[in-house]
Amino acid sequence: MRKLFALIAIVLAIAAAGIAGIMAGRSDMPLPGWLPGAKVPIARAGAEPTGTGPVIYYRHPDGLAAFSAVPTKTGAGKAYLPVRASQDVQFEKPPASADQPATTDAKRIKFYRNPMGLPDTSPTPKKDSMGMDYLPVYDGEEEDGSTVKVSAGKLQKAGVRSELVALAPLGMPVRALGTIQLDERRVSVVALRFEGFVEAVENVTTGSTVRKGQPLMRVYGPALSSAAAEYVSVLNGRADGPIPAQGLKGARRRLENLAVPDAALSAIERMREVPVAIAWPAPQDGVILERTAVNGMRAAPGDVLFRIADTLLIWAQIDLAERDLDMVAVGQEVTVAPRGMRGKSFVGKIALVYPQINKETRTGRIRVELDNPEGVLKPDMYVEAQIATGTNKPVLSVADSAVIDSGQRQIVLIDKGEGRFEPRQVKLGRHGAGRVEIMEGLAADDRVVVSANFLIDAESNLKAALQGLDSGEKQP
Repeated sequence: MRKLFALIAIVLAIAAAGIAGIMAGRSDMPLPGWLPGAKVPIARAGAEPTGTGPVIYYRHPDGLAAFSAVPTKTGAGKAYLPVRASQDVQFEKPPASADQPATTDAKRIKFYRNPMGLPDTSPTPKKDSMGMDYLPVYDGEEEDGSTVKVSAGKLQKAGVRSELVALAPLGMPVRALGTIQLDERRVSVVALRFEGFVEAVENVTTGSTVRKGQPLMRVYGPALSSAAAEYVSVLNGRADGPIPAQGLKGARRRLENLAVPDAALSAIERMREVPVAIAWPAPQDGVILERTAVNGMRAAPGDVLFRIADTLLIWAQIDLAERDLDMVAVGQEVTVAPRGMRGKSFVGKIALVYPQINKETRTGRIRVELDNPEGVLKPDMYVEAQIATGTNKPVLSVADSAVIDSGQRQIVLIDKGEGRFEPRQVKLGRHGAGRVEIMEGLAADDRVVVSANFLIDAESNLKAALQGLDSGEKQP
């Protein structure tokens, strides 16, 4: 029986000691001396360093996410705890530990703004309907509604990069396809002006290279023989007297009207005889593109017997998209590279911009003149052309990635430092080499965001800032 009473006494003693410890932990009551370790001071669990500066707001005494701008109490009667300027919560940095002294030069938070850019502010920290923290607005920050603010940590994670607006020449090469064509001014045909017969054709064929004056065939014709006989008769008119000038001129003109070669006329004057057939020469240097003359054939006036082209100078006809036509002009340099000749290119200049548009392909055509001394450029050969457009005059330009194009307007983000960005509407000019000309909206000393600007848009709700920009423009 005594053992039972002793056991009950021990249990009651232990329970009393536990209750006393709990009460001591929740109050400032000193521990009784009979408890073990009573002489060791126990710090309060919620002890915090004393804050400095004015009271910013009041927070819930139990650490719940409840705040008040004025002194108040909880439903259980506990008073809200004051939060001074040095104790204010920093959302982008972890709260300072108890052993770190509070800084006195911290910026004062004026209020908190809606994270989605809505016209809603709060004097105390709070969350929106989606659970996002309101963003602090410090003293000295612009509050015009057109500037967006992104924390340094988020900028570093996103890899945001900015650069100064450049003032430099803007090269804009235009690339297009085309074909090689003959120079129309260097093509000629061989045809008779009288009805005749081809007695014999010389040893020339399609593709042969001929020189001017080289015989192509021998031709006989009744009209030719009659005109030659009249000329010889005038020449032999009076052996002991002068030749009538008017008659001689008329007889020679008949042969000239039949396009008799000068060499044949000289032979008739020298020999004073009517030739049976006349050697017909090539009218120019070049390559025979077509030969229809054969031995013994009858040739009517105007029939094409030979077609000859000079290929020392040749054309490249390039088809450009309709939008690129205003960037080219006569005299611009063009580099032409035949597809069938790897690593080889030719340089020429634009000789003509054709005045019409192909309605099926919506392209315009330009003509480039190219020297072809070796004859490697051949008609109908496919080529790729690169046209050097642009100007040597320096212009304001930014990287293509700096422009946020919505279709209706173009925006760039001005980096104002300390994580502040201002959207600005710009007017674009020409594009080229990964850059775009800025006609209006920027100056040479502006710094624009060229990387991760879409992340700034997503993080800081650029649409709200643009609305503020628009409202500012409407003010007188």
